[in-house]
Amino acid sequence: MGWSLHHPHGLIYHAPQYCHRGYTLFANLRGHDANLIDMEGRICHRWHWPGGINYANLLPNGNLLFMSLAPDEKLPMTGIGGHAGGLVELDWDGNLVWELENPWMHHDFQRLENGNTLALVWEELSSDMTFRVKGGFTTAEDPVQMLGDVVREFSPKGEVVHEWKSWEHLDFDKDVICPLEGRREWTHGNSINVTTDGDYLVSFRQTSTVGIVDRVSGRFTWKWGPGEVSHQHNPSFLDNGRVLLFDNGSHRRAPNTNYSRIVEIDPANNDIAWDYRGEPAISFYSYQISGAERQPNGNTLICEGATGRFIEVTAGHQIVWEYINPLFADSGRLAGGSSSGQANSVFRAHRFAPDDPALEGRDLDPARYGNLNRILGAN
Repeated sequence: MGWSLHHPHGLIYHAPQYCHRGYTLFANLRGHDANLIDMEGRICHRWHWPGGINYANLLPNGNLLFMSLAPDEKLPMTGIGGHAGGLVELDWDGNLVWELENPWMHHDFQRLENGNTLALVWEELSSDMTFRVKGGFTTAEDPVQMLGDVVREFSPKGEVVHEWKSWEHLDFDKDVICPLEGRREWTHGNSINVTTDGDYLVSFRQTSTVGIVDRVSGRFTWKWGPGEVSHQHNPSFLDNGRVLLFDNGSHRRAPNTNYSRIVEIDPANNDIAWDYRGEPAISFYSYQISGAERQPNGNTLICEGATGRFIEVTAGHQIVWEYINPLFADSGRLAGGSSSGQANSVFRAHRFAPDDPALEGRDLDPARYGNLNRILGAN
């Protein structure tokens, strides 16, 4: 989509008979609110946190778990995308349930069935290891110690009960940074997911790599991506054993132009079983962030993150629902009505069916947000 200030926003299109009906959760990148909208684009519930909401998801009990904004103090990772201040859990009414402050956290998390929480965390590499990492462009400001990615499992008390250090299982000759990316980090992990076997599904943007990691041994049992995808986000493990991901397509190799696509890849043979792209291809593109989520009816909910655009597409590539976020990151300023330089970008979006346990017994009447919905143009 274009970036015109006069582009329509809110609900653009809705074909109810083909959609997976539900409520879509999203939060503006670097904003302070998480919003739950219905299929008509009306806000039905909202959470606010003074410390900011970078990315949020709903837990089965209806609580909101999210990463807060990065602290103000200067740190080795300051200014890197995805930097967070820690994890926060609010109940349905916005009351604080749990908080884990950690300025080394970034991008993604997952609450496990045992009550523990997985999160991506940065850790500084040794200067010797930094020297051995290949690729990327160099500058006079390059750190002596690059940042590496760690997956940590935290107990409710904040204790680390398990961790996986990526650099212990990477290959200096194969895990090479894109030449158009800097050298503050080696891998820039942007997603952590868990397979049905309890293993880790990871995504490394700097090296355009996705992989499945055996939780016990720490070894990669599947590793794929360079030359096939470019700076991808949000791989998720499907019930059919395949992996769904958002291939951002930035820095895509010539002669192709930059464009994004959704890819469903089979780790058993590395065959692409399904993909989605725009027509023309450049009409669907997000340089960064973004995600895709398979719905129970076979449709796919896509977050074209940089433009704040959500679409639901069928297996036959038909768009059956389209919504463009009308809110800016700074306290909900309206899209098209600001010259502040803020954006309507969204890291990731999720859809919850009306009978989802998280929504059981909840008041989802959009009339409670009538004034805001009228301002947003939602009927």
